[in-house]
Amino acid sequence: MSLLNVENVTHGFGARRILEDASFRLLKGEHIGLIGANGEGKSTFLNIITGALAPDEGKIEWSKRATVGYLDQSTSLRKGMTIREVLREAFQGMFDLEQEMLALYEDMATAADGLDEMMEDAGEIQHMLEHSGFYTLDAKIDEMANGLGLGSIGLEKDVSDLSGGQRTKVLLTKLLLQDPSILILDEPTNFLDYEQIEWLKKYLQEYENSFILVSHDMEFLNSVVNVIYHVNDGELTRYSGNYDKFQQMYAVKRNQEQKAFDRQQQEIERMEDFIARNKARVATRGMANSRQKMLDKIDILEKPRDKPKPSFAFKEARTPSRFIAEGKQVVLGYGEPLTRPVDFALERGQKIAVCGTNGLGKTTLLRTILNEISPVSGRVELGDFLVPAYYAQDEERDSSDTALESLWKEFPSYTNAEVRAALAKCGLTNEHITSQMKVLSGGENAKARLCKLMQRETNWLILDEPTNHLDVEAKAELKRSLMAFRGTVLLVCHEPDFYQDWITDVWNVEDWTLKII
Repeated sequence: MSLLNVENVTHGFGARRILEDASFRLLKGEHIGLIGANGEGKSTFLNIITGALAPDEGKIEWSKRATVGYLDQSTSLRKGMTIREVLREAFQGMFDLEQEMLALYEDMATAADGLDEMMEDAGEIQHMLEHSGFYTLDAKIDEMANGLGLGSIGLEKDVSDLSGGQRTKVLLTKLLLQDPSILILDEPTNFLDYEQIEWLKKYLQEYENSFILVSHDMEFLNSVVNVIYHVNDGELTRYSGNYDKFQQMYAVKRNQEQKAFDRQQQEIERMEDFIARNKARVATRGMANSRQKMLDKIDILEKPRDKPKPSFAFKEARTPSRFIAEGKQVVLGYGEPLTRPVDFALERGQKIAVCGTNGLGKTTLLRTILNEISPVSGRVELGDFLVPAYYAQDEERDSSDTALESLWKEFPSYTNAEVRAALAKCGLTNEHITSQMKVLSGGENAKARLCKLMQRETNWLILDEPTNHLDVEAKAELKRSLMAFRGTVLLVCHEPDFYQDWITDVWNVEDWTLKII
């Protein structure tokens, strides 16, 4: 049974076509992975099917019985509500039924007639609540909250005090508790740690309903989907199987397209050569004209095009002192301590991965080492001749500057051509370069910000979740460039596959925390 039909959808921004005559269907029980390079239109497609964006052309038709749950990270959480109160909202319909039942019992105490009917209604509601597990909701909330790492934060914490990653976890947990017939998840692993990604993977593998998943974590995607839709050059193409199967079929498809293009080009060359040699001769002019008519009617195949691939390289500054940063009895936190007193030392040339559950102080550690914030107690001593370069999470997400303007502001001595060349080298097209930072996809925005770091000489890279939003090729190129960089690297990342084969050490903030995890 089809739960969603998308027919001939076309959509663009200005002169840029994002989707062109795209069609899509979601069947009951299908686990769909929506993939494509950064900026190809995945999030645009999700916005169209959820009604947040109207297509220029085409039709979207949902099954009347479908309930849709969408992980929308822009959803606001009201100050004054605890995490548990927000999660209990997932069962608001049941709480409304409970209030209706309690009102019936109150009315029965004073009713002169109609008692049997009221008793029957109350009994029916009671049965519905018991059958749906209403009286064990808190246990269910605790189980799912613990699986996604909210238990360590504390379910009685005010949601206004949460970090961006913690807030996303709350929204994801609430969405899963609602148990819709269709889940729509846009990069849900970006703010999850390894254990939580494993929990979500198992949950989705066993999920009986349908879902549409956007993710650049290919190992995660590969393990949970059974259908792939590939967004490329405005087209949506369906492939049965997981990501590995898609790669095999896509390679065959590309090879076939290239061979078909080459054959047609050879045939066109032969016809053009025949026409050129025979159109001037009276005896063969008719055949030449006939070949010209045939040539005019040929539907010319487009040459298969590869997307621009990013090329990352960090410029290296002078050699710093042996010790880059030393922490002595440092307690991390914002007013309230997050950790016990810890000592740490970062030496020249080391490449350190900082890992651990969200909310325990990974970003706080980076900002403390950089002297952006002060530790609760203890001190951090920096070495000499340091030239740090810091990549912060989701910086410039709301900037109205274009990618070109953003880079030019920091490097006003560059010519227009030099700015464009630098951005193009990072895999951005002319359309991306002239688009506002806030309307770029997460991956395009990340490439533009990484481009800035690459324009300055540095001997110390401090990177906070740089792989979030990057597509497969960009992630692989970033990994290569960090391996080639001869300076010091301090990296926060939730993807062990990205860093485990080139780092020199791991700092796990879970070993430092005061929280129970």
